[in-house]
Amino acid sequence: MYNSKIIGLGKYVPDNVVTNDDLSKMMDTNDAWIQERTGIKERRWVEKGSDDTTATMGVKAAKVAIERAGIDKDDIDFIIFATLSPDMYFPGPGVQVQHALGIKTVGALDVRNQCSGFIYAISVADNFIKTGMYKNILVIGSELHSFGLDKTTRGRGVSVIFGDGAGAAVLTREENNSKGILSTHLHSEGEHAEELVLVAPGMGKRWVSDIIADNDPNDESYFPHMNGQFVFKNAVIRFSEVIMEGLAKNKMEVSAIDMLIPHQANLRIAQFIQKKFKLADDQVFNNIQKYGNTTAASIPIALTEAWEEGKIKTGDTVVLAAFGSGFTWGSAVIKW
Repeated sequence: MYNSKIIGLGKYVPDNVVTNDDLSKMMDTNDAWIQERTGIKERRWVEKGSDDTTATMGVKAAKVAIERAGIDKDDIDFIIFATLSPDMYFPGPGVQVQHALGIKTVGALDVRNQCSGFIYAISVADNFIKTGMYKNILVIGSELHSFGLDKTTRGRGVSVIFGDGAGAAVLTREENNSKGILSTHLHSEGEHAEELVLVAPGMGKRWVSDIIADNDPNDESYFPHMNGQFVFKNAVIRFSEVIMEGLAKNKMEVSAIDMLIPHQANLRIAQFIQKKFKLADDQVFNNIQKYGNTTAASIPIALTEAWEEGKIKTGDTVVLAAFGSGFTWGSAVIKW
Protein backbone atom coordinates (compact mmCIF):
# COMPACT_ATOMS: atom_id res chain seq x y z
CA MET A 1 0.00 0.00 0.00
CA TYR A 2 1.17 3.52 -0.81
CA ASN A 3 1.33 6.64 1.31
CA SER A 4 0.09 10.03 0.17
CA LYS A 5 2.24 13.12 0.40
CA ILE A 6 1.44 16.84 0.13
CA ILE A 7 3.63 18.29 -2.60
CA GLY A 8 1.96 21.66 -3.25
CA LEU A 9 0.15 24.26 -1.15
CA GLY A 10 -1.62 27.47 -2.10
CA LYS A 11 -3.95 30.04 -0.61
CA TYR A 12 -6.05 33.00 -1.67
CA VAL A 13 -7.78 35.68 0.40
CA PRO A 14 -9.73 38.70 -0.87
CA ASP A 15 -8.02 42.10 -0.81
CA ASN A 16 -10.77 43.72 1.26
CA VAL A 17 -9.71 43.91 4.93
CA VAL A 18 -12.51 44.40 7.46
CA THR A 19 -11.30 45.43 10.90
CA ASN A 20 -13.15 45.21 14.19
CA ASP A 21 -13.50 48.99 14.11
CA ASP A 22 -15.18 48.66 10.71
CA LEU A 23 -17.70 46.25 12.25
CA SER A 24 -18.44 48.69 15.07
CA LYS A 25 -19.95 50.98 12.43
CA MET A 26 -22.38 48.22 11.39
CA MET A 27 -23.40 46.82 14.78
CA ASP A 28 -23.09 47.39 18.51
CA THR A 29 -19.64 45.94 19.09
CA ASN A 30 -16.04 47.06 19.53
CA ASP A 31 -12.50 45.89 19.00
CA ALA A 32 -11.89 44.98 22.66
CA TRP A 33 -15.09 42.90 22.88
CA ILE A 34 -14.24 40.90 19.75
CA GLN A 35 -10.58 40.33 20.58
CA GLU A 36 -11.34 39.27 24.15
CA ARG A 37 -13.79 36.60 23.01
CA THR A 38 -12.26 35.40 19.75
CA GLY A 39 -8.73 36.79 19.31
CA ILE A 40 -9.74 38.17 15.92
CA LYS A 41 -8.45 41.60 14.87
CA GLU A 42 -9.56 41.60 11.22
CA ARG A 43 -10.89 39.38 8.49
CA ARG A 44 -11.21 39.39 4.67
CA TRP A 45 -14.65 39.85 3.12
CA VAL A 46 -15.35 39.68 -0.61
CA GLU A 47 -16.58 43.01 -1.97
CA LYS A 48 -19.76 43.10 -4.02
CA GLY A 49 -18.95 43.28 -7.70
CA SER A 50 -15.75 41.31 -7.25
CA ASP A 51 -15.13 38.19 -9.32
CA ASP A 52 -14.42 36.28 -6.10
CA THR A 53 -16.80 33.43 -5.33
CA THR A 54 -16.29 30.23 -3.38
CA ALA A 55 -15.37 28.43 -6.60
CA THR A 56 -13.15 31.13 -8.13
CA MET A 57 -11.24 31.63 -4.88
CA GLY A 58 -10.71 27.88 -4.81
CA VAL A 59 -9.39 28.00 -8.36
CA LYS A 60 -6.94 30.77 -7.47
CA ALA A 61 -5.58 28.81 -4.50
CA ALA A 62 -5.44 25.64 -6.61
CA LYS A 63 -3.35 27.26 -9.35
CA VAL A 64 -0.72 28.20 -6.78
CA ALA A 65 -0.72 24.72 -5.26
CA ILE A 66 -0.41 23.00 -8.66
CA GLU A 67 2.45 25.27 -9.72
CA ARG A 68 4.30 24.63 -6.46
CA ALA A 69 3.70 20.90 -6.82
CA GLY A 70 5.66 21.02 -10.07
CA ILE A 71 3.06 19.10 -12.02
CA ASP A 72 0.78 19.92 -14.92
CA LYS A 73 -2.93 20.44 -14.32
CA ASP A 74 -3.59 17.41 -16.53
CA ASP A 75 -1.69 15.27 -14.02
CA ILE A 76 -4.57 15.79 -11.57
CA ASP A 77 -6.62 12.57 -11.36
CA PHE A 78 -9.33 13.72 -8.95
CA ILE A 79 -10.70 16.87 -7.27
CA ILE A 80 -12.15 17.17 -3.77
CA PHE A 81 -13.75 20.47 -2.75
CA ALA A 82 -14.74 21.16 0.87
CA THR A 83 -17.13 24.04 1.59
CA LEU A 84 -20.35 25.03 3.36
CA SER A 85 -20.89 28.00 1.03
CA PRO A 86 -21.11 26.73 -2.57
CA ASP A 87 -21.85 29.17 -5.37
CA MET A 88 -25.00 27.21 -6.20
CA TYR A 89 -27.22 24.89 -4.18
CA PHE A 90 -26.25 22.33 -6.81
CA PRO A 91 -24.06 21.41 -8.57
CA GLY A 92 -21.18 21.74 -6.13
CA PRO A 93 -18.02 23.74 -6.85
CA GLY A 94 -15.83 20.73 -7.62
CA VAL A 95 -17.06 20.62 -11.20
CA GLN A 96 -16.61 24.39 -11.51
CA VAL A 97 -12.95 23.96 -10.61
CA GLN A 98 -12.55 21.16 -13.14
CA HIS A 99 -13.97 23.41 -15.86
CA ALA A 100 -12.14 26.60 -14.83
CA LEU A 101 -8.76 24.86 -14.70
CA GLY A 102 -9.40 23.08 -18.00
CA ILE A 103 -8.66 19.70 -16.43
CA LYS A 104 -9.76 16.61 -18.34
CA THR A 105 -12.99 14.90 -17.25
CA VAL A 106 -11.75 13.63 -13.90
CA GLY A 107 -14.08 13.00 -10.98
CA ALA A 108 -15.01 15.86 -8.67
CA LEU A 109 -16.30 15.30 -5.15
CA ASP A 110 -17.86 17.89 -2.82
CA VAL A 111 -17.50 17.57 0.94
CA ARG A 112 -20.02 19.25 3.27
CA ASN A 113 -18.45 18.88 6.71
CA GLN A 114 -18.07 22.58 7.49
CA CYS A 115 -15.15 23.33 9.82
CA SER A 116 -13.95 19.72 9.60
CA GLY A 117 -14.33 19.70 5.83
CA PHE A 118 -10.67 19.92 4.89
CA ILE A 119 -9.68 17.12 7.29
CA TYR A 120 -12.43 14.92 5.86
CA ALA A 121 -11.34 15.79 2.32
CA ILE A 122 -7.69 15.04 3.09
CA SER A 123 -8.73 11.69 4.58
CA VAL A 124 -10.69 10.76 1.45
CA ALA A 125 -7.79 11.79 -0.80
CA ASP A 126 -5.29 9.91 1.35
CA ASN A 127 -7.28 6.69 1.16
CA PHE A 128 -7.90 6.97 -2.57
CA ILE A 129 -4.15 7.30 -3.07
CA LYS A 130 -3.23 4.55 -0.59
CA THR A 131 -5.38 2.05 -2.46
CA GLY A 132 -3.79 3.02 -5.78
CA MET A 133 -7.02 4.37 -7.27
CA TYR A 134 -5.53 7.80 -8.00
CA LYS A 135 -2.03 9.27 -8.07
CA ASN A 136 -2.49 13.06 -7.85
CA ILE A 137 -5.47 14.61 -6.06
CA LEU A 138 -6.32 18.30 -5.73
CA VAL A 139 -7.95 19.14 -2.40
CA ILE A 140 -9.54 22.56 -1.85
CA GLY A 141 -11.19 24.28 1.10
CA SER A 142 -12.94 27.54 0.22
CA GLU A 143 -15.59 29.72 1.85
CA LEU A 144 -17.52 32.89 1.11
CA HIS A 145 -19.30 33.62 4.38
CA SER A 146 -19.70 37.36 4.22
CA PHE A 147 -22.64 37.47 1.80
CA GLY A 148 -24.72 35.33 4.17
CA LEU A 149 -24.08 36.96 7.54
CA ASP A 150 -26.47 39.03 9.64
CA LYS A 151 -24.39 42.20 9.90
CA THR A 152 -26.58 43.80 12.53
CA THR A 153 -26.39 43.82 16.31
CA ARG A 154 -28.76 40.84 16.30
CA GLY A 155 -26.18 38.71 14.49
CA ARG A 156 -22.96 40.03 15.99
CA GLY A 157 -22.23 36.88 18.04
CA VAL A 158 -21.65 35.00 14.78
CA SER A 159 -20.90 37.62 12.15
CA VAL A 160 -17.77 39.02 13.78
CA ILE A 161 -16.15 35.58 13.63
CA PHE A 162 -16.25 34.59 9.98
CA GLY A 163 -14.07 35.52 7.02
CA ASP A 164 -13.66 34.58 3.35
CA GLY A 165 -10.79 32.77 1.66
CA ALA A 166 -9.47 29.57 0.14
CA GLY A 167 -6.64 27.11 0.52
CA ALA A 168 -5.54 24.15 -1.58
CA ALA A 169 -3.21 21.16 -1.46
CA VAL A 170 -1.96 18.70 -4.04
CA LEU A 171 -1.46 15.16 -2.75
CA THR A 172 0.54 12.55 -4.63
CA ARG A 173 1.54 8.92 -4.27
CA GLU A 174 4.54 8.34 -2.01
CA GLU A 175 6.49 5.09 -2.23
CA ASN A 176 8.34 5.77 1.05
CA ASN A 177 5.91 4.72 3.76
CA SER A 178 7.79 6.59 6.47
CA LYS A 179 6.74 9.97 5.08
CA GLY A 180 3.51 11.63 4.07
CA ILE A 181 0.12 11.34 5.73
CA LEU A 182 0.53 8.72 8.45
CA SER A 183 -3.09 8.54 9.58
CA THR A 184 -6.41 10.40 9.66
CA HIS A 185 -9.18 10.15 12.25
CA LEU A 186 -12.82 11.20 11.74
CA HIS A 187 -15.79 11.45 14.11
CA SER A 188 -19.33 12.85 14.33
CA GLU A 189 -22.04 13.41 16.93
CA GLY A 190 -25.27 14.36 15.20
CA GLU A 191 -27.31 14.83 18.36
CA HIS A 192 -25.81 18.32 18.56
CA ALA A 193 -26.47 19.24 14.91
CA GLU A 194 -28.65 22.23 15.73
CA GLU A 195 -26.16 23.84 18.12
CA LEU A 196 -24.25 25.18 15.13
CA VAL A 197 -26.53 25.31 12.13
CA LEU A 198 -27.84 27.14 9.09
CA VAL A 199 -31.41 25.91 8.61
CA ALA A 200 -32.33 27.49 5.27
CA PRO A 201 -32.37 26.89 2.38
CA GLY A 202 -32.48 23.27 3.49
CA MET A 203 -35.55 21.22 2.57
CA GLY A 204 -36.16 19.76 6.02
CA LYS A 205 -38.22 22.54 7.61
CA ARG A 206 -40.52 24.27 5.14
CA TRP A 207 -41.62 24.15 1.52
CA VAL A 208 -39.84 26.66 -0.69
CA SER A 209 -43.23 27.97 -1.82
CA ASP A 210 -44.12 28.70 1.81
CA ILE A 211 -40.87 30.58 2.38
CA ILE A 212 -41.49 32.71 -0.70
CA ALA A 213 -45.12 33.32 0.25
CA ASP A 214 -44.17 34.35 3.80
CA ASN A 215 -41.46 36.75 2.59
CA ASP A 216 -40.68 37.39 6.25
CA PRO A 217 -37.87 39.94 6.73
CA ASN A 218 -37.44 38.66 10.29
CA ASP A 219 -36.89 35.06 9.21
CA GLU A 220 -33.58 34.22 10.88
CA SER A 221 -33.35 30.70 9.42
CA TYR A 222 -31.20 32.09 6.62
CA PHE A 223 -28.54 33.21 9.08
CA PRO A 224 -26.15 30.88 10.91
CA HIS A 225 -26.99 30.07 14.53
CA MET A 226 -24.35 29.08 17.09
CA ASN A 227 -24.62 28.15 20.74
CA GLY A 228 -21.19 29.59 21.38
CA GLN A 229 -20.48 28.37 24.92
CA PHE A 230 -21.73 24.85 24.19
CA VAL A 231 -19.65 24.64 21.01
CA PHE A 232 -16.55 25.91 22.84
CA LYS A 233 -16.89 23.33 25.64
CA ASN A 234 -17.27 20.46 23.19
CA ALA A 235 -14.50 21.73 20.93
CA VAL A 236 -11.79 21.72 23.57
CA ILE A 237 -12.70 18.16 24.57
CA ARG A 238 -12.86 16.76 21.05
CA PHE A 239 -9.72 18.60 19.89
CA SER A 240 -7.76 16.99 22.71
CA GLU A 241 -9.22 13.53 22.11
CA VAL A 242 -8.65 13.42 18.38
CA ILE A 243 -5.10 14.77 18.60
CA MET A 244 -4.24 12.11 21.17
CA GLU A 245 -5.93 9.48 19.02
CA GLY A 246 -3.67 10.36 16.11
CA LEU A 247 -0.54 10.33 18.25
CA ALA A 248 -1.45 6.98 19.83
CA LYS A 249 -2.10 5.44 16.41
CA ASN A 250 1.45 6.35 15.40
CA LYS A 251 3.02 5.50 18.80
CA MET A 252 3.99 9.12 19.39
CA GLU A 253 4.05 11.34 22.46
CA VAL A 254 2.89 14.95 22.51
CA SER A 255 6.57 15.94 22.49
CA ALA A 256 6.80 14.55 18.93
CA ILE A 257 4.63 17.38 17.56
CA ASP A 258 6.73 19.89 15.63
CA MET A 259 3.73 21.86 14.39
CA LEU A 260 0.07 21.76 15.40
CA ILE A 261 -2.30 23.53 13.04
CA PRO A 262 -5.77 23.68 14.57
CA HIS A 263 -8.86 24.80 12.72
CA GLN A 264 -9.03 28.56 13.24
CA ALA A 265 -12.38 28.74 15.04
CA ASN A 266 -11.43 30.78 18.07
CA LEU A 267 -7.99 31.75 19.33
CA ARG A 268 -9.08 30.88 22.87
CA ILE A 269 -9.67 27.25 21.85
CA ALA A 270 -6.20 27.01 20.30
CA GLN A 271 -4.62 28.61 23.37
CA PHE A 272 -6.46 26.17 25.66
CA ILE A 273 -5.14 23.19 23.68
CA GLN A 274 -1.63 24.63 23.56
CA LYS A 275 -1.60 25.10 27.33
CA LYS A 276 -3.06 21.64 28.00
CA PHE A 277 -0.45 19.94 25.82
CA LYS A 278 2.34 22.25 27.08
CA LEU A 279 3.34 23.22 23.55
CA ALA A 280 5.63 26.17 22.88
CA ASP A 281 4.52 29.10 20.74
CA ASP A 282 6.61 27.82 17.82
CA GLN A 283 4.77 24.47 17.93
CA VAL A 284 1.32 25.94 17.21
CA PHE A 285 0.35 28.08 14.23
CA ASN A 286 -2.54 30.54 14.42
CA ASN A 287 -3.62 33.17 11.91
CA ILE A 288 -7.25 33.70 12.96
CA GLN A 289 -6.15 37.16 14.12
CA LYS A 290 -5.86 38.18 10.43
CA TYR A 291 -8.51 36.11 8.69
CA GLY A 292 -11.19 35.13 11.19
CA ASN A 293 -12.80 31.70 10.90
CA THR A 294 -12.73 30.62 7.26
CA THR A 295 -14.27 27.21 8.08
CA ALA A 296 -13.11 24.59 5.54
CA ALA A 297 -10.46 27.00 4.26
CA SER A 298 -8.87 27.73 7.63
CA ILE A 299 -6.53 24.74 7.90
CA PRO A 300 -5.21 24.88 4.30
CA ILE A 301 -4.69 28.65 4.57
CA ALA A 302 -2.83 28.24 7.87
CA LEU A 303 -0.87 25.23 6.61
CA THR A 304 0.20 27.17 3.54
CA GLU A 305 1.28 30.20 5.58
CA ALA A 306 3.20 28.10 8.09
CA TRP A 307 5.06 26.39 5.23
CA GLU A 308 5.69 29.69 3.42
CA GLU A 309 7.17 31.17 6.60
CA GLY A 310 9.57 28.24 7.02
CA LYS A 311 7.86 26.97 10.16
CA ILE A 312 7.35 23.51 8.65
CA LYS A 313 10.46 21.65 7.50
CA THR A 314 11.23 18.28 5.95
CA GLY A 315 11.01 15.58 8.58
CA ASP A 316 8.67 17.53 10.88
CA THR A 317 5.66 15.88 12.48
CA VAL A 318 2.67 18.05 11.60
CA VAL A 319 -0.73 17.52 13.23
CA LEU A 320 -3.93 19.01 11.79
CA ALA A 321 -7.09 19.06 13.90
CA ALA A 322 -10.60 20.44 13.45
CA PHE A 323 -13.98 20.56 15.16
CA GLY A 324 -17.20 22.07 13.92
CA SER A 325 -20.83 21.88 12.92
CA GLY A 326 -22.38 18.44 12.89
CA PHE A 327 -20.78 18.03 15.35
CA THR A 328 -17.88 16.64 13.33
CA TRP A 329 -14.21 16.54 14.20
CA GLY A 330 -11.01 14.97 12.95
CA SER A 331 -7.24 14.97 12.84
CA ALA A 332 -4.40 14.11 10.51
CA VAL A 333 -0.83 13.19 11.44
CA ILE A 334 1.74 13.98 8.77
CA LYS A 335 5.47 13.33 8.50
CA TRP A 336 6.59 16.21 6.28
